[in-house]
Amino acid sequence: MMVLRTQKVRLYPNKTMQKVLDDLCDYRRYCWNAGLALWNELYEESLILDDKRLRPNEYKVRNELVANKADWQYRFSARCLQLAISDLNKAWKNFFDKAQVDWGKPRFKSKKAPRQGFKTDRAKIIKGKLRLDKPHGIKHWDDIRMSGVKSLTGELKVVSIYRENGKYWASLPFEV
Repeated sequence: MMVLRTQKVRLYPNKTMQKVLDDLCDYRRYCWNAGLALWNELYEESLILDDKRLRPNEYKVRNELVANKADWQYRFSARCLQLAISDLNKAWKNFFDKAQVDWGKPRFKSKKAPRQGFKTDRAKIIKGKLRLDKPHGIKHWDDIRMSGVKSLTGELKVVSIYRENGKYWASLPFEV
């Protein structure tokens, strides 16, 4: 039986990587908001036309966003967009699940929220430092120093990286 053990660690990025992390947080928020706007649009269209085949799903929304990607979006990891839309899909499923009464309709994310973050499934731990996947066209790329790591055994899953009160954190889930 596989068990997930999650460790919360503090990240100490240099100035270059701070900018990268901030940009990825902004990009995930952009993807979430664009995906939610498209999802709402497709859902309204399916209700107006009374056609259940037009109902939005994770793949329709993701494919539409990927097809309409702007040039600036290619600087970022494609996985950031895919994981944001996957999380949006989970949020919609939880909203429609009547057993979970406390789930509200997915909302747009604010730039002013105290906690900003993104997820990646391409992170690795190399020599005690966190390594993110390097986008094309970037010359200077560093691994990120971290503290609070107890043991690094097992396979690393989807890592959540977030900024809260000016400090950077990562949740490292290991499958043991």
